[in-house]
Amino acid sequence: MAYFGSLLVCLALIAISPSSGGSVSDIVSDAFFNGIADQADSGCEGKGFYTRTSFLDAVNSYPQFGTVGSADDSKREIAAFFAHVTYETGNMCYINEIDGASRDFCDKSNKQYPCAPGKKYYGRGPFQLSWNFNYGPAGQSIGFDGLNNPDVVATDPVISFKTALWFWMNNCHSLITTGQGFGATIRTISGQLECDGTNPVTVRKRVEYYTQYCQQLGVHPGDNLTC
Repeated sequence: MAYFGSLLVCLALIAISPSSGGSVSDIVSDAFFNGIADQADSGCEGKGFYTRTSFLDAVNSYPQFGTVGSADDSKREIAAFFAHVTYETGNMCYINEIDGASRDFCDKSNKQYPCAPGKKYYGRGPFQLSWNFNYGPAGQSIGFDGLNNPDVVATDPVISFKTALWFWMNNCHSLITTGQGFGATIRTISGQLECDGTNPVTVRKRVEYYTQYCQQLGVHPGDNLTC
């Protein structure tokens, strides 16, 4: 009876555990990651900043990234994530948003995450994290002072990748794992600027990266690719 009881417990644990055909480190191989990063010119600020090691260090804090569902689900999520990283950073060339420091990304109406004097909340990192209402909660979740020290996103590569994963897990992860498609992630990340015919060129570029990475990983991209 003890053995039977233990077996039932084991079967229950298997039933509630996410299934996956492989680890993120297996899917995001050196060849896959460097195939993106190596396209950045030698003069790019992101050259050598964005590394596979930093990415995998950051992933350790987000165990559900790329591990929920089937092996194909995992590959599609990883392809989607890196498609947006590629677009936002220009093949991992940029750390800081171009001319970002000249723009005002302070939402003064947000009292929960008030802007610190003299600090700028322009896009930084793989997902170009922007606005005080993102820097504040991202910092609280990850463990850095996002409001008073936003520049750490551009100087610490692990924190930088963690901000991208933080945004992804809070806003995009469920869209992929529930089959809503890549287009839903575009709408979440940049819907007002790109979707519904606002900027079809940028949407098409994101989709091109996604389908390219799906092909590399040997998985069908699924439906609902655009927004």
